[in-house]
Amino acid sequence: MTGKIHSVFSGGTVDGPGIRFVVFMQGCPLRCKYCHNPDSWLLKDGEERTVKDLISEIVKYKNYYGEKGGVTVSGGEPLLQIDFVTELLKSVKAQGINTAVDTSGFTFNESDEESVKKHEELDKYVDLYLLDIKHIDDGEHKSLTGVSNKNTLAYAKWLSSRGKRIWIRHVLVPNLTDNDESLIKLSNFIKSINVEKVEVLPYHTMGEVKYQKLGLEYPLKGVNPPKKERVQNAKNILKL
Repeated sequence: MTGKIHSVFSGGTVDGPGIRFVVFMQGCPLRCKYCHNPDSWLLKDGEERTVKDLISEIVKYKNYYGEKGGVTVSGGEPLLQIDFVTELLKSVKAQGINTAVDTSGFTFNESDEESVKKHEELDKYVDLYLLDIKHIDDGEHKSLTGVSNKNTLAYAKWLSSRGKRIWIRHVLVPNLTDNDESLIKLSNFIKSINVEKVEVLPYHTMGEVKYQKLGLEYPLKGVNPPKKERVQNAKNILKL
């Protein structure tokens, strides 16, 4: 089986616990205004690689992962290629390596039996989910990403009901995702499920140059990263 890969990074320290080998999958159905990897959107642009090929690279660094580290599959939206990711993580687990998936949960459709089955199969091989909740309000989520947050929130509840380890990630963008009312609403949702950790990720402008290279207009031109006090405010509201 082959998958379309955007890139890999052997020394990740921000994509789950410990030192991690990060596989960035190609393709994403969301168009987040703050996305810093627009070159990951189109599935056709990725490099085709096999599970065997990736595993041979992953095991080279096995001694560095330790007890906490491991492999994280990110994106793009990794579960757009859920069959490949399932096979990859099955092989990773066979090597005794910890696994994590960083996802928006958009591919999960609780009313679609086939979708649920695929996510159940994947779940057998995932130790930790890094679930990105872009915005708790559905209308604001659509404006921010182009899609509804219905599947994301349903996936969070589904994972919680299965007793999975969940870290919630929320990108903090001034005047878009940092207002107190929305943060309180998000906090209440998080407290309604079993969450191990909440990460507030301050918006940055490092992806702007990629838009220029691709000939794309940067959606948040002129928006600066949030001030330290706003980041701390969000952390205070969202703390478990």
